[in-house]
Amino acid sequence: MSTLFISDLHLCSGRPEINRGFFGFLQREAAGAGALYILGDLFEYWAGDDDLDDPFIATVIAPLARLAASGVPVYLMHGNRDFVIGEAFAGASGVTLLPDPTLLSLYGQPTLAMHGDTLCTLDQAYQAFRREARSETWIRNLLQRPLTERKAAIDALRRQSEQEKRTKPEEIMDVAPAEVEATLRRNGYPRLIHGHTHRPARHLHMIDGHACERWVLADWYAAGSYLACDESGCRTVQLSAK
Repeated sequence: MSTLFISDLHLCSGRPEINRGFFGFLQREAAGAGALYILGDLFEYWAGDDDLDDPFIATVIAPLARLAASGVPVYLMHGNRDFVIGEAFAGASGVTLLPDPTLLSLYGQPTLAMHGDTLCTLDQAYQAFRREARSETWIRNLLQRPLTERKAAIDALRRQSEQEKRTKPEEIMDVAPAEVEATLRRNGYPRLIHGHTHRPARHLHMIDGHACERWVLADWYAAGSYLACDESGCRTVQLSAK
């Protein structure tokens, strides 16, 4: 029995094929897992827990709740697109919200789970926005606005972000090696699993004489994949494109 990790699904009503792939993954692969960890950006965006009655969101909540009710623990970490997911969504879907980062003991191996955006410290403009947007004041002000107004504001931020990405050097949108090393050192040289960068790979970092694995999870824009970890280690499993 394996523990599964996914991230960056960016689920939305406009990508029905990816949604079907995710629902199938929950019914098949995740149903036999020891636990499922979703490391951020489950949704393309999240405007607030008062949107739970949205028909699309209801179609995501239902299979997550069935999986959790079947006895498979489901853990969810906030991403940069859905960081205002709250306890109402967690209660409806049966997931347990995790802080970012979270240090796990995974089959005896210390494993640090992160979304990954805090590792991208070369993108100083993004990090400044992240600090502002994660503040209690910013979130409170956002959630006090009407839902339709919130969605319009989030859509404007998404368009602005996409425009800015086109002019940013590729290297600043990836993790900063020095920040990765500092994070691994600070947490006792664990294995590291994260998403966010959409650059799936296995890296090996030698830090102070310690060999540390770093697994980067794939996004689900084209087809899904997941990381399966057990006593023997971790491996990436690609799902078939639908």
